[in-house]
Amino acid sequence: MARNTNVPADLSAPPVTAILASFVAGHASRGWSEAVEREAHRTFYNWLGCAIGAARHEAADAALGAVQMLQPAPQATVLGRTEKVDIASAALVNGITSHTFDFDDTHLKTIIHPAGPVASAVLALAEHKGCSGREVLDALVLGIDVACRIGNVMYPDHYDRGWHITGSTGMLGAAAGCARLLKLDERQTTMALGIAASQPVGLREQFGTMTKPFHPGGAARAGLMSALLASRGFTSSPRALEAPRGFVQVVSDKRAWNEVTDELGERFEISFNTYKPFACGIVIHPSIDACVQLREQGVSAEQVERIELRVHSLVLELTGKKEPKDGLQGKFSVYHGCAVGLLYGEAGEDEFSDAVVNDPEVVALRNKVQATVDDSIAEEAVRVTAVLQDGRRVDVRVDHAIGSMQNPLSDHQLEAKFGALVVPVLGHSRSGEITNTCRTFASLPNVRSLTALCRP
Repeated sequence: MARNTNVPADLSAPPVTAILASFVAGHASRGWSEAVEREAHRTFYNWLGCAIGAARHEAADAALGAVQMLQPAPQATVLGRTEKVDIASAALVNGITSHTFDFDDTHLKTIIHPAGPVASAVLALAEHKGCSGREVLDALVLGIDVACRIGNVMYPDHYDRGWHITGSTGMLGAAAGCARLLKLDERQTTMALGIAASQPVGLREQFGTMTKPFHPGGAARAGLMSALLASRGFTSSPRALEAPRGFVQVVSDKRAWNEVTDELGERFEISFNTYKPFACGIVIHPSIDACVQLREQGVSAEQVERIELRVHSLVLELTGKKEPKDGLQGKFSVYHGCAVGLLYGEAGEDEFSDAVVNDPEVVALRNKVQATVDDSIAEEAVRVTAVLQDGRRVDVRVDHAIGSMQNPLSDHQLEAKFGALVVPVLGHSRSGEITNTCRTFASLPNVRSLTALCRP
């Protein structure tokens, strides 16, 4: 029996699978502006630091232990570790570590963290093949464009349904990037995207657990395998993205097809990438920024009677955990973010450790944070008032937090973040060597010289 649907199928959708495949296969190497090229370097560098920084996390140990049960061939580096595994497993594990701290890049138009799936797949394949830095950057820019343009087509409806959009579009970006690296032609790239379209990864129910960072890792592995299958003649529907029963129409009622084609090859979505100063969900950042500003104005935890937040409803929907029990849950607690921002003046990975989340001083201040929904306030903004025990009120308004497009991290701040992540794993000297190599990554003849530096 046929079933009725609220939103009828779009039978006139443009051939976006083929359009994107043609773009990926045919676009000129470094066919973009200097500004786009700069963001490609910054995106790769930020991703690399996040992946190395979490190399010793228990999620990395668990993932690596699982893939080693398959007895993988030593084809590619697990960043920050001595082990090498097969390229698919390296894509998986590096994708997991790059997102474990929730410190990675964010495409703010869609809340996609695009480098996790794309860079993890591309670098593993590039190391195995001995590709150049230039080839990796080309694949990164084009792969991110595919993932984020499809994200633009569906956001926010797709996300609101419960999909973790980083994983559920990331496999397309990873497939596109690997197809480019493998020099697949237009038809083969169409097949790669089609194979990937049957493998969306990630549900928002998993936020606050190790399975959230699994999503970009799983997407990286799925996209890489899709490109490898296509390179050997494996077939898929050439309309896998746009068909009535294809990916987009199945997982979203919003279908803004023009987001695929508008300024394709002229506007690159990596231009809208941002880099986190705080190791948690992006919607908490304005509140942390505001509490850091309160601290800078002389407000101390001992003075506080309560902290009043006015935030968009999305903030509490995503990060409304009032009593987080561990570091992963703390990353989804605006209450915890405010407490550490005021207490420590920062919110790096250390401030989201299990110990800090359960520290009595942090818990006491966290319990003084009161959040009220006000949808007249933008998602990226916050109004914070510290009500002090002597009756004074100190107000802070943040419209664009540090790390946003309007208030981006400088190269110096990005390097400081990288060092804070990498030095504990590889040491000062090696961290500096990697930074110097990444500055001229595009001219690197073989990426193996970089991945060798990323092993202890």
